[in-house]
Amino acid sequence: MPSALRAALLDWYDAHGRTLAWRASPGSQAPDPYRVWLSEVMLQQTTTPHATPYFQAFTTRWPTVTDLAAAEDADVMAAWAGLGYYARARNLLACARAVANAHGGVFPDTEAGLLALPGVGAYTAAAVAAIAFDRPANVVDGNVERVMARLFAVETPLPAAKPELKRLAATLVAADRPGDWPQALMDLGATVCRPGKPLCEACPLTAWCAGYASGHPERWPLKTKKAERPHRAGVAWVLRDDRGRVGLVRRPDKGLLGGMLSLPTSDWSVTPSDATPPVAADWREAGAIEHVFTHFSLTLTVRVAEGSGDFLWTDPEAALAALPTVFRKALERGLA
Repeated sequence: MPSALRAALLDWYDAHGRTLAWRASPGSQAPDPYRVWLSEVMLQQTTTPHATPYFQAFTTRWPTVTDLAAAEDADVMAAWAGLGYYARARNLLACARAVANAHGGVFPDTEAGLLALPGVGAYTAAAVAAIAFDRPANVVDGNVERVMARLFAVETPLPAAKPELKRLAATLVAADRPGDWPQALMDLGATVCRPGKPLCEACPLTAWCAGYASGHPERWPLKTKKAERPHRAGVAWVLRDDRGRVGLVRRPDKGLLGGMLSLPTSDWSVTPSDATPPVAADWREAGAIEHVFTHFSLTLTVRVAEGSGDFLWTDPEAALAALPTVFRKALERGLA
C-alpha cells in the first residue's frame, strides 16, 4: 500500500499543490532554509492567510537569518504583533542569533542539528529537515493528523490519539521526494480532507481510506470534549497627552505577551471597581472588549483620560500597528 498511496498523493500534489509565499514549487530551486523555518514558526497556531502578510513583511525587512539576528528585540516584537503566542517571537530571535553566531548563518541540515537550536521543537526540526534539506522526516501537523485519522479510521480521540497518528504517519515516510511528501499531506488536509466536510470526490487516496469506505469520513478524527474555558476580567487604561499621543508600557519579559508593548492594565483577576489606575486623572468609561486566548477568555473594561506620566508616548496610528490584538482592540475602543 505505501508505495502506491505515496505515488497517488505526489501525483496529486504536482497538479494541485498550493502556491505559498515561502514554498519552492516542485522541481524548482532548493528551498531557502531560513524561509522554511520562519514560515513554520509563524504557522504554529496561525492560519496560512493570516501568516502570509507577516511572512512577506519579515522577509522584506530581514531577508536573511543574519539580518534577523541583528534586529532589535523591540522591532521584532512589534513586527510580530497580531500573530499571537509571543514566546514564539522571543524564540525566533534566540534561534536566529544561534544560527548566525554559532553556525555562521547556515542552518544545520539534519533533524538532530535543528533540534539542538533554541526554540526549535520536534515538529519544526522535522519540517525544516524535510522541506529545506530533503531529509526523510515524519512531519505531523493538524492537517496530517486529520488525514491519518480518516485514512486508518483511528478510534482513539484526540489529543490522546496523537502518538498513534504520528506512528501511522511514519509508516508512509520514504526516501523518495521527502521534501514534497509532508507538503503534499498538508495540502491534502488543508484543501481536500478538510474538517467537517471533506471533499472525498477530489481525493487521490479514497482507494486506501478506511474513513471513506465507512461512508462517514467526517466522523474522524474523534475528539475529547474540551473543558469549558475559564473567564478573567480587568481594566485597560487609554491615557492621552496634550499632543494626542497614547501612553504605553512594556510588559515583563516573562509571562503572557512577555516583552510586548501594552496599554497599562490591571491584573486580569479583578473587578473593574477594584482596579487602581496607573496615574490620577479624570478617568471615563469607554465600554469593554472581549478577547479569547488559548486557555481563557478575557473581558477588559476600557477607561480613557488625558494626562501625563512616565509612559512610552506613541502616536495612535503607530500604537495600533505595534500592539498585540487584545490591546489594539482596547485602544480602538478608547479612541472611539
